[in-house]
Amino acid sequence: MSLFKAASTVSLLTLASRVTGLVRDMLMVSVFGVSALTDAFYVAFRIPNLFRRVFGEGAFSQAFVPVLAASRATEGDGGAKALVDHVSTVLLWTLVLLCVAGVVGAPLLVWALASGLQAHDAAVVMTRWMFPYIGFMSLVALAGGILNTWKKFAVPAASPVLLNVTLIFSIVAIVPVFQRLGIEPIYSQCVGVMLGGVLQLLIQLPALRRIGMLPRIGVAVSSLRASLSDPATRRILGLMLPAMLGVSVAQISLLINTQIASHLAAGSVSWLNSADRLMEFPTALLGVALGVVLMPQLAAARASGEAERYSSMLDWGLRAVVLLAIPCSVALLVFARPLVATLFHYGAFKASDVDQVAIALAGYGSGLLGLVAIKVLAPGYYASHDMKTPMRIAIVALVATQALNVALVPLLKHAGLALSIGLGALLNAGWLLAGLRRRGSWTPAPGWLRFLAQVIAGTVLLSLFLLWGAAHFDWVALRAQPLQRAALLGGMVAASAAIYFGALWAAGLNLRQFVTR
Repeated sequence: MSLFKAASTVSLLTLASRVTGLVRDMLMVSVFGVSALTDAFYVAFRIPNLFRRVFGEGAFSQAFVPVLAASRATEGDGGAKALVDHVSTVLLWTLVLLCVAGVVGAPLLVWALASGLQAHDAAVVMTRWMFPYIGFMSLVALAGGILNTWKKFAVPAASPVLLNVTLIFSIVAIVPVFQRLGIEPIYSQCVGVMLGGVLQLLIQLPALRRIGMLPRIGVAVSSLRASLSDPATRRILGLMLPAMLGVSVAQISLLINTQIASHLAAGSVSWLNSADRLMEFPTALLGVALGVVLMPQLAAARASGEAERYSSMLDWGLRAVVLLAIPCSVALLVFARPLVATLFHYGAFKASDVDQVAIALAGYGSGLLGLVAIKVLAPGYYASHDMKTPMRIAIVALVATQALNVALVPLLKHAGLALSIGLGALLNAGWLLAGLRRRGSWTPAPGWLRFLAQVIAGTVLLSLFLLWGAAHFDWVALRAQPLQRAALLGGMVAASAAIYFGALWAAGLNLRQFVTR
């Protein structure tokens, strides 16, 4: 499977996940609005997600996938299966202890994340309900790493849809039940989260069985000891510590920002969450898809000593980032209000909320290129088992982000938090890129200057069209005609794509050659 085809598969399935997630968020803001209780839910849900990103999809995946790919390249499927069994055993034991600690320590976790939260007690209860979600999702990350190494990208990419489906189900079916029972309706989302975690894990099992990689997990203490003595497993554990520190830096930044937001106006956490949800469209469709596909391929190329193929894959990934992330970034900067109004301005979501989410989205959009590029650049280090360099760069980016918060938050409130994250991501990505270039891991292929000029020319035309569309129509007033507003947004998006790619074609960019390369 070619890199483009694999990335397209992941991207399309991720699009399905983000579309269902958008439907979920539209229902949530329409049914629950923006309040102290919605802030409490977002904080409570962010806690297991924070641990998932640090531990499961973060440090664990970054350490596990390169070692697994190298093991398969050098020892074959038999050696890879033994490694999977050992790692699964250690992971399960760790997750059980982590989930127990999280449930017990929920009050401390909520205080650490959002001490200024008005509905603190509700957030504690919801955290206890949802914390075991990290256990299911870490096992999903294990299964996804195995399947991606075997170039089976569809199931891991499609599984997040199940979480959105269960959350939608909880709004439609469980909210009325809770209302009749006198239970606060927002708690229905906790049920949906846990059900989604279970279903996402179950869907992985048949796919693992088909490739002969369904883990055999040892529950006895002797099995744990045997797994911990395995050299490859110990190698993964050794790599996880610096990887965890590196990933934790980004999550620490998120924690600090949530803490700051909890002390701003009520609704600030919810406004940032809505903007973040929209940001996940381009970051997931572009960055995550490319990172998922490139990581095992880069690790295999490094293990086989194919330096030229390694550099070529990085170059292709970076061009894909520039080609798609730059126009998306500009679109978020100049067209944020129409996007937010069309997608969220229903029910209890007010016009003032549209403006607050839009300025936060524009702040995030300023750093979209960096946020997406990191997903391609960091695997360039991880595939070489270098976890320390991205960690050091991330720490510097964290310090810079918080310094920006000191200057921007007094002026821009919650939007300053989003802008500081975007600018910090640009710094992080630029440093990662310079490091890969300096060590010779990435050698730019010919034609980069011409390629950049073509992308910039297309983006300028795109931005002029979007500026006209944002000013010409009253997107908030069109709330009374929701179908007309949605159709108008769809037409603007389609026309924007036609203008941008048409300009690239007119400028001489051969998209077919780019894809086949």
